[in-house]
Amino acid sequence: MTASFTQRIFDTFFDWKARSAADMSNIKTPAEQELMRAAGRVAARTLREMADEIAPGVKTRELDEFAARRMQALGGESAFLGYRKYPRHTCISINEEVVHGLAGDRVVREGDIVSIDVGVRVAGYIGDNATTVVVGECDKNTQKLVEVTEQSLYASISCAVAGNRVVDISRAVQELVESNGFSVVREFVGHGVGRSVHEEPQVPNHVNVRRKSPELVPGMILAIEPMVNAGAPGVKTLSDGWTVVARDGKPSAHFEHTVMIRDGEPEILTWPGEKKLD
Repeated sequence: MTASFTQRIFDTFFDWKARSAADMSNIKTPAEQELMRAAGRVAARTLREMADEIAPGVKTRELDEFAARRMQALGGESAFLGYRKYPRHTCISINEEVVHGLAGDRVVREGDIVSIDVGVRVAGYIGDNATTVVVGECDKNTQKLVEVTEQSLYASISCAVAGNRVVDISRAVQELVESNGFSVVREFVGHGVGRSVHEEPQVPNHVNVRRKSPELVPGMILAIEPMVNAGAPGVKTLSDGWTVVARDGKPSAHFEHTVMIRDGEPEILTWPGEKKLD
């Protein structure tokens, strides 16, 4: 990865340089937590309903427009549209596309895997979640990729408890993914979330010993999102300026939840009620 590409990633999606040390902890008040729960519920429902619309013959533009209508009907709006000039309501990434896929005239086909990322703003606060849908049947290794990526999400969420550190989340993803023969994307990470799509702290999906790892404290809210490649971890951005693909052209999967840190089991805000992790 070139230095210019690295700079572009951070200039495009992450605006953390000017944030104060207080922002690093990303602590939400009880009132803010309630607003985040409301945003999470709308984001979760939109994601589920959008996933149900995925079928052979559907255009990605139609999926994006459906999601926009559902967000509005549920009292929210896209948190992605216009963010850093992003031109769509959602991100729709197919097969080797990792994240930030732009909806258009591409038609979903049997055997595709479709990653959809939905961010919803309700009353100024954001819920952010993603899932990968298998369209019909795909090959066994791709099916395993999707299953392992989802498993890594819940393995990492189980580590998102007060007293642990962000690196514990990162380690859980990396160990499960790599032990199954897949690789984690390095250039894009999970993150804090609240009034902005991306807040501190960054939540990598791999262990970086050179980066100081923040402690997890009650009231911190994180978007935890493993992005996993079937082949090598390298990625590149297409000429549209947004769509990120696996450099080797092999499939990629993406799952995400918005999670609140508590003294006990973490609370998944983008779930209809709390999900048990056992």
